[in-house]
Amino acid sequence: MQALVMLLAAGGTCYLGLLAAAAAAANPGQPNALGSLPAHRRQKRDWIWNQMHIDEERNDSLPHYVGKIKSSVDRKNTEYQLKGESAGKVFRVDKNTGDVYALERLDREKISEYHLTALVVDKDTKRNLESPSSFTIKVHDVNDNWPVFTHRVFNASVPEMSGIGTSVIQVTAVDADDPTVADHASVVYQLTKGKDSFDIRGPGLIVTMNKHLDRETQDKYEVVVEAEDAQGRRGESGTATVFITLQDVNDNFPIFTQSRYTFSVPEDIRVGSPLGSLFVEDPDEPQNRKTKYSFVQGEYRDTFTIETDPTHNEGIIKPIKPLDYERIPQYSFTIEATDPTIDLRYLGSTSPKNIARVIINITDVDEPPIFQQPFYHFQLQENQKKPLIGSVLAKDPDAAQRDIRYSIRRTSDKGQFFGITKKGDIYNDKELDREVYPWYNLTVEAKEVDPSGTPTGKESIVQVYVEVMDENDNAPEFAKPYEPKVCENAPQGTLVVQISATDKDITPRDVKFKFSLSTEDSNFTLIDNHDNTANIIVKYGYFDRERAKVHHLPVLISDNGRPSLTGTSMLHVTVCKCNEHGEFTLCEEVAAQVGISIQALVAIFLCILTITVITLLIILRRRLRKQARAHGKSVPEIHEQLVTYDEEGGGEMDTTSYDVSVLNSVRHGGAKPPRPALDARPSLYAQVQKPPRQAPGAHAPGEMAAMIGVKKEEADHDGGGPPYDTLHIYGYEGAESIAESLSSLGTDSSDSDIDYDFLNDWGPRFKMLAELYGSDPQEELVY
Repeated sequence: MQALVMLLAAGGTCYLGLLAAAAAAANPGQPNALGSLPAHRRQKRDWIWNQMHIDEERNDSLPHYVGKIKSSVDRKNTEYQLKGESAGKVFRVDKNTGDVYALERLDREKISEYHLTALVVDKDTKRNLESPSSFTIKVHDVNDNWPVFTHRVFNASVPEMSGIGTSVIQVTAVDADDPTVADHASVVYQLTKGKDSFDIRGPGLIVTMNKHLDRETQDKYEVVVEAEDAQGRRGESGTATVFITLQDVNDNFPIFTQSRYTFSVPEDIRVGSPLGSLFVEDPDEPQNRKTKYSFVQGEYRDTFTIETDPTHNEGIIKPIKPLDYERIPQYSFTIEATDPTIDLRYLGSTSPKNIARVIINITDVDEPPIFQQPFYHFQLQENQKKPLIGSVLAKDPDAAQRDIRYSIRRTSDKGQFFGITKKGDIYNDKELDREVYPWYNLTVEAKEVDPSGTPTGKESIVQVYVEVMDENDNAPEFAKPYEPKVCENAPQGTLVVQISATDKDITPRDVKFKFSLSTEDSNFTLIDNHDNTANIIVKYGYFDRERAKVHHLPVLISDNGRPSLTGTSMLHVTVCKCNEHGEFTLCEEVAAQVGISIQALVAIFLCILTITVITLLIILRRRLRKQARAHGKSVPEIHEQLVTYDEEGGGEMDTTSYDVSVLNSVRHGGAKPPRPALDARPSLYAQVQKPPRQAPGAHAPGEMAAMIGVKKEEADHDGGGPPYDTLHIYGYEGAESIAESLSSLGTDSSDSDIDYDFLNDWGPRFKMLAELYGSDPQEELVY
């Protein structure tokens, strides 16, 4: 077949030339179908060569002979040439003989054919003697390649428990040889590992061979696939590994981890709170664990519920109503764990271990009192005091059965209208007005008390709703304020205003109000419409504004209650001037005619009363201040006498700054001098006179002690004045001091070398210092 193809390719040029010559002979001078110019009559020359093909990967020595190109041109001066991309590189031609050679070994898998152009030229002129002819050199395939997998490792998955023949994955190996050559590129697959559970069919399709592939037993399989061609050629890359993972299906029942569960919970556990958890084992993956917990035979399903935690697949037991230790101290029931989403096709038999026994022990706690009703509703007639409106009752649910004491929270009874007895009887201390508060919401507390009456701390509350019933205690009145006006020239029968009434009491549907005028006005009349309205009309007509600009009509309104009540409402009709169209042009203000209202009078009175009270308080405060000042003159002043020495004074001869008679009187046993008044302030510079120095050896024991004792006794027996402190600074330190005086003023001699005679020149103020520190002339004479 290849030889035929090459032959047709070689003779293509000759055939085209014959067609062109025939066309030119039939139509001389006319363009032919193969060109636009008439064909030239010349002898046709043909290319003459063998078929061009070569086997790949030849093992003989290079170059390899491919074939021959030859033209019918029979000249000695001809030369053959090759043109093309591979000419001179891969192929060359003998320019004299036309033999074509391959310069290298060819690989069909890289290039399967080469396209070249053959030329025959004159050796000297290099001019083409024949038209160039294109030809193809094809490379024949040899089976030199083995199948190669597209991947060395494949990953696949298949649901567990799949039927035999279920497709898993298709693997592919490719052989680079020519597929048109028989058995060169065909691939044969086989399993070398994992053939117990899987098989490979057809073009690399791996299928299951075992319908009992259980993920919980083995979840991963390794399968090795080998590929070879029809001639049994295979290489290192002719094998591939397939990792098959079994996908989980819900094919396992949940199984309790234990057959008995015991819980202990206090009886006051909140409804809906978890009290315990039930655990099961399910080998399926979490997304396939859909455990449902249920009670067997409906035991206590009205007391507890079991919810499934989707995260941990555990059953959480919760109470759905309050528990009571005194009523049921223990609950015992059987539960079952199932999975409604399980695929029953994969189950061999139902597991017998999916039930368990649950025991819940209720522990006793000190509970608060429990009211017999969730709330109480009582009715009370208004304007009445009743010793018993209603009773509430609470009991201690515990076995101790403690006594209960009741009270009303003051925050719910702000008006302090109600009271409650120890037995829970509610009464009202004050009369109630339904028109003020039609309902009262009371919060009643119940507390447990011990035998001594001391509350134990446990308490509960209940709401008590007291409805105040209505009675006919309010007279009817106008439904709204009216400001009627009438023209002074209004004719008889003119409608002035239509009035209606209302009642603060509960108005029944069949209420009937009756209207009438308490006094017959000379020019107004009232007509009752018998529909709870009435019309005020002009009786005679024509009013005199000079005589009365406002008419006051007292209207009596009665209801049909039991007993019937009648109220009086004042209607003020203003007489106005009107134009010819009946429009009001001038009207007086009703307030100006009627006068100041009662509300305004009350406001004015309150303002005057407030001003009067403030004035009296100011006067009283001033009077109290004056009395306090007058009384304070006889009270001894709490003061201190502060003596400062930072300014120059008159020395010890200045005895006018401080009254030393206080000390002298004490020392000589004199009478107590009068205490200075509060406003008699001592001088800023107060100084006591220093007593004369005593001769050495002369002591006056106890003088200071006696003085202090006398002062203390006077203070203890002085009840006329408040306690006070007086600070006295003494220059005399007393004779009982062991160290005597530490002042340099009291020394008889001085070891100082300083001459103090200059003090005599400083004037009389320093005379005393000059005498103390100056030199004695007589002593100087003795020495």
